[in-house]
Amino acid sequence: MDSSIRTILWQQFGAAIDMLENAIRACPAELWGRRSLVPEYWYTAYHTLFWLDYYLSESPATFAPPPPFNLDEMDPAGLLPDRVYTQAELLNYLAYGRGKCRARIASLTEETVQHRFRAGRKDFNVVEILLYNMRHVQHHAGQLNLLLRQNIDDAPRWVSQAGA
Repeated sequence: MDSSIRTILWQQFGAAIDMLENAIRACPAELWGRRSLVPEYWYTAYHTLFWLDYYLSESPATFAPPPPFNLDEMDPAGLLPDRVYTQAELLNYLAYGRGKCRARIASLTEETVQHRFRAGRKDFNVVEILLYNMRHVQHHAGQLNLLLRQNIDDAPRWVSQAGA
């Protein structure tokens, strides 16, 4: 795969991850675990990071998030984590996901882009699952920014490209 395509994919996907990070960092403590928000701010951030990690997996069947996270997010009953994850925990998970994303994009070749991501009704090639995943991250980064704007009248600015 052309290295310029890998660079473009990273710059845009990385920008979406940067926007999510900015939204997590911008959230004040009083909003982070506010029970009246449905879904709660922290949970939206966690949900986004969990699926970022999952959709970057080469084999969804063997996916396991790093501790302290588990697979409850995949339960059809809609189980919530047993506690509110801290900003620090989620920022660590974000750094993990960013590294996994960057490595996944860097490893793309003409052969590997044809590999399939098959899980449930999803059957995408690698590039399509990357774009699907990026759209999911950006959707929730926008949702978090809206919550910030509505609750503290401030939100992080748009990120047009990830850094190097």
